[in-house]
Amino acid sequence: MLALKRVKEIVAVLFFAYCVSFVFKVPFYFGAYIATPQLLAGALIFVLVLHAVNSRGSRLERMVDAIPLLLGLPGILFIAFFYEQALDYEGYGFLDEKGVILSFSLAVALLILVYRRTTWAMPALIITLLFFVRFQGYLPGLLNGVGYGFDRLGFSFYLGSHGIFGVPFKIASTVLISFIVFGRMFQIAGGGKWFLDLASWLLGSAPGGIAKVAVIASGFFGMISGSPSANTASTGAITIPMMIRTGYRPAFAGAVEAVASTGGQFMPPVMGAIIFIMAEWLEISYSSVALKAALPGILYYVIVFSTIHFEALKKNRPVMVREDVVPLKTIVKTGWIYALPLTVLVLFLLVLQYEPEESVFFAVPVLIACSYLSSDRSIRLTPGRIYESIVGAAETWLTVGAVTAAVGMVIGALTLSGLGVKISGFLIQISGGYLFVMLIMVGLASFVLGMGLDSIPCYITVAILTAPALIKAGVPDIAAHLFVIYWGMASFFTPPVCIAVFVACGISGARVGETGLHAIRLGVGVFLIPLAFALHPALLLMGSVPQIIVTTILAAVAAVAVGSGLSGYCLKPAGWVQRLMLVAGAVLMILPDWSTVALGVMGIAGAVIWQWVQLRSSRQGA
Repeated sequence: MLALKRVKEIVAVLFFAYCVSFVFKVPFYFGAYIATPQLLAGALIFVLVLHAVNSRGSRLERMVDAIPLLLGLPGILFIAFFYEQALDYEGYGFLDEKGVILSFSLAVALLILVYRRTTWAMPALIITLLFFVRFQGYLPGLLNGVGYGFDRLGFSFYLGSHGIFGVPFKIASTVLISFIVFGRMFQIAGGGKWFLDLASWLLGSAPGGIAKVAVIASGFFGMISGSPSANTASTGAITIPMMIRTGYRPAFAGAVEAVASTGGQFMPPVMGAIIFIMAEWLEISYSSVALKAALPGILYYVIVFSTIHFEALKKNRPVMVREDVVPLKTIVKTGWIYALPLTVLVLFLLVLQYEPEESVFFAVPVLIACSYLSSDRSIRLTPGRIYESIVGAAETWLTVGAVTAAVGMVIGALTLSGLGVKISGFLIQISGGYLFVMLIMVGLASFVLGMGLDSIPCYITVAILTAPALIKAGVPDIAAHLFVIYWGMASFFTPPVCIAVFVACGISGARVGETGLHAIRLGVGVFLIPLAFALHPALLLMGSVPQIIVTTILAAVAAVAVGSGLSGYCLKPAGWVQRLMLVAGAVLMILPDWSTVALGVMGIAGAVIWQWVQLRSSRQGA
């Protein structure tokens, strides 16, 4: 077993070295021209090998985990070493018998691999869509099409530019592995504890401060980790017991963690690495996506914070004692070593506009150097800890790499058939052309498609199948893509699947149903905010400056009103009519007609004035 563990570690380190050489184009400096699909083929070999050596379970399970390597290796090696022969197929647009065998053996290998690394849901979706493309001639109505044989279908996902060796797997093999390694090193160097201390100093003594601290810490690391469930497990191990100890119910504490961890996928500058794929997909700059996504992400957390704040006031939650909080002087003294690498990362990303994978590799050596400037030897990034980070990151990345490669089959097949466009037309047709109805339908479809998927495969799936319907209906591209990822990621804390809630309940000991209900209340912004920016693009900084300012102010008012109404407290405990006025007013402000916006503002103002009059009367009576 010790020898196998060493083999796993060596393969992981070799894989990371390969990715670094890929990012910085090392072969080109030695006069070797290697096409991108060939380089990606090398990365895919590491995926299969890593899966085989990381196999766990019985002897039979380990044998099953070796099957993808045996099935997929011939097809990958053909791309890696005989790419010129592979290019000959492009002149025809279909494969011969040898090509069909190579492509579909690789496809089966990836489906088995994804099933073993995740669940049956993703392979089932891929197989269903491939069958739809193959037998499109038998589909009814608008979805009917030509239908393509295995030679054309195999060519589309094996050698097509949108297939297995396309953009998603390229992003995974360069950007995602880089950020996962950085996140691991940052955590080992004590960055998580420092950020928790900083959040505690800022908000610990405010109403609901413990829960707000958990939201900030979990949101920050959820943004980097790229997996709400994994982040719930890691930061939740600290934040959930901390909230329970200070009087929060276990179900509420678990819901706070699940909702905050999911929200990290909506917040720039990283968005769980979704932002990098989105920028490539939409062919716009990274900085443009980051700026447009920032305000909706902030509004999501405004609703979470407001709900927690008013809940704390209503139930008189205890706050952290100042003596228990690390002093600001200590936080600043120890924290600059974490702030500096983050500053370098943002500088290269946003100011100098380097590629994301290059930017993070400039931040890594700064983080390592800064860790040695700390007097605490336990957080120094020694060669052994760096080695540990790389090995752990490779194991974490393995699932992402497998899924992004497998999803390429769907992208290639749908690009060939145009079925994605037909699905969009189908949604437009049954919505009757009403944009608000279509938004709800697309949102529900994205929610269902996102069930059980991590952030990257969730985004890719909904971007292929549901976002085109909104774009075709006139919604701006960036708004459509952000809309579907919000609704798709909602399944992480919304029953019945709610993976992040299951993880949180494993820590808190609370019931899943109760925790899920609290999570829906806290995270309701995941449904409301995308409706708002789809109908009011000014929230994505699209429009005139006065329009953006007015829309932002109104959105902030609506966000606070939602939190107030759902928690049942404004200036004082609110009755059900007042709660209804607050929530309904906020919902009316989402609609595009300015008359309904004005009506919503009046409803919120009426509830606040009503509470103020009641409060004043009770004080005079006292």
